[in-house]
Amino acid sequence: MSSWRDAILNDFVPNVSKLTLVADPDSLLTEEKLALELRKRGFELIEFNDPVEFRYAYESKYRSLWDRGEHTDLVVVLRLQDAELEALPYDLLQAGRKLAFDLGGLFPNLSYPVIEKLDRSLLDVLFEAQRKSPPDRLGDNATKDFILLHVYGIAAALITNEVELLRALLRLHYNRTQIPMVLAVRFVQVLKGHGSFHAWPLDEIVPDEEAFFAFLQERWPVFLRRLGAADQVREDSPDYGLTYPGPEVLPFDHQDIRVYIDNLFVEGKLAPVKKPEIPIDAVSWIRCGIIEDGAEDDEVRISRLFELVENELPTIESRYSDWLTFAQKWAELSALIHCVPIEAYKNRFREAGGALNITFAQWLSSSYTNLITLTPTNPAMLHHVPRRLARDLEDAKNNRVALLVIDGLALDQWVTIRQILQEQDKSLVMRESATFAWIPTLTSVSRQSIFSGKLPLYFPASINSTNNEEKHWKQFWEGAGISRFDIAYQRGLGDGDVASVLEASMHPGKTKVIGLVLDKVDKIMHGMQLGAAGMHNQISQWCKGGFLGSLIGYLMDHGYQVWLTSDHGNIECCGRGRPAEGVIAETRGERVRIYPTTELRSQVAKNFSFAHEWQPVGLPSGFYPLVAGGNNAFVKEGEIIVGHGGCSIEEVIVPLVKFERKTR
Repeated sequence: MSSWRDAILNDFVPNVSKLTLVADPDSLLTEEKLALELRKRGFELIEFNDPVEFRYAYESKYRSLWDRGEHTDLVVVLRLQDAELEALPYDLLQAGRKLAFDLGGLFPNLSYPVIEKLDRSLLDVLFEAQRKSPPDRLGDNATKDFILLHVYGIAAALITNEVELLRALLRLHYNRTQIPMVLAVRFVQVLKGHGSFHAWPLDEIVPDEEAFFAFLQERWPVFLRRLGAADQVREDSPDYGLTYPGPEVLPFDHQDIRVYIDNLFVEGKLAPVKKPEIPIDAVSWIRCGIIEDGAEDDEVRISRLFELVENELPTIESRYSDWLTFAQKWAELSALIHCVPIEAYKNRFREAGGALNITFAQWLSSSYTNLITLTPTNPAMLHHVPRRLARDLEDAKNNRVALLVIDGLALDQWVTIRQILQEQDKSLVMRESATFAWIPTLTSVSRQSIFSGKLPLYFPASINSTNNEEKHWKQFWEGAGISRFDIAYQRGLGDGDVASVLEASMHPGKTKVIGLVLDKVDKIMHGMQLGAAGMHNQISQWCKGGFLGSLIGYLMDHGYQVWLTSDHGNIECCGRGRPAEGVIAETRGERVRIYPTTELRSQVAKNFSFAHEWQPVGLPSGFYPLVAGGNNAFVKEGEIIVGHGGCSIEEVIVPLVKFERKTR
């Protein structure tokens, strides 16, 4: 057996049963690659979460087919134990065969409470390690050590010096490999057993990448100040008043560490500092981490970012997490290109973006559907976000949560905002990630999915409007056990005194959940005549005005856990002509047209080679989008606009940020 998926796929032969009920407590069937393979075999997956929603989809899409004598290979996935299947409606139990899969069956010699904490994308490595080195029956700690070694490449017992420790932590955190807390605690336990790292803040920097990079950040200027003219470390030891305990000087110049440092500064994980009063060679490796006057530093960073993104381009075989990670690097480059007036790089960026979006569109056509049913622990799509917030709220009973949705904010524009927020409030910690918007990337589609926590399929009556958002938001949280009187929603924000603006919709001491829409970026976009550079400039000016920073600070000061996201991004694009379609399109956007039938859509699509006849994934019936690809638009030939609605990486992958305060 070459993969853990084979053990599951063996039970899925097409045309055996029209309905299969699967108890899947560990979310194995919805793992990205397994779900893709099931769909290739003709199986359709639908989750049983809310009985009413499920019944709507089941009756409208599948039951009618069976009544006509047509066959389907429908798989109903339930995140339940096998014994709980019997609680399903009688008609489902009568019609379907029953299967059950869990991690214990795949990894019988490993501790189930440990392996269930692993991200499902890591199961391939673990299964291969189990195949090559079959373990005896292992307890909790032995399982943790087995996983640390074979999945994360960390032989904790063999780490004996600071270079080895720093290298292990850099490998872990640079790749954004999330390590479950149970493994982080075990790693720390073994390290402390050595007695070599008693001064290091291991409890903070092992599980938390933000703390680790903050630890590196405050030691970088110490390292620079100790450099001599020949890049040699001096022996003087002044008191630098470091926030994190541990060694003052880290071995940044060790060959195993240096290979990471350049990328950390280029990608924005570390911030360059003022140039020390020592001569530094123009090609010295430390130049990436210092600030000098002039545009030369920007050129160096742009050049290095180009190297990174061109060497790490995802493919149509890549995982969704690879695209999210790449999009954040692409956003760093895009923000620099649009904020720094260096014309030499703009054509290169435009060409690279065109090729990137061709590959991205191909990946979306085969893999986008698989994102819908992923677990909301790390939200892959916008409708997962409120479910993640609900889990956090449930884990911290006295907590409050606020979700800020900045209408139309692209990931590269978040980079611009992030830098300003950091300058305005040094105590902010921003835990950054990214997620997928709904396609088509229209406000009425994607933003409603955020506030409802549902697929657009379930709000067909309001698919063309945002007027039901407050109702959706309150329904979701009432379903999560929150009183309607403790839920608030407000839109149209962007300016003014924060306390005065919010007083009509929330009571800081009582309101438990609040959803806020900031529409300033969207207004800037729809009035923009200066392209992407103009967007960055005006967004920067708005953010410097202080409303966003004050809003985040106000909410955090009143005990709210604050999250920020966007319903879609935007892209600078060029007109390729308007379809001459009369009134057959129900929505006539600059980047998307919506048609009531596939025939009408195809009739228009044949004249626009850049447009994609998007499959109505998760969308209501009678809603067929024709979305623009690349940087093309359905406007006058040659006209330059900033728009949204299409399927470019700039529109589809949006920021998701959790704000915290520094505890030190």
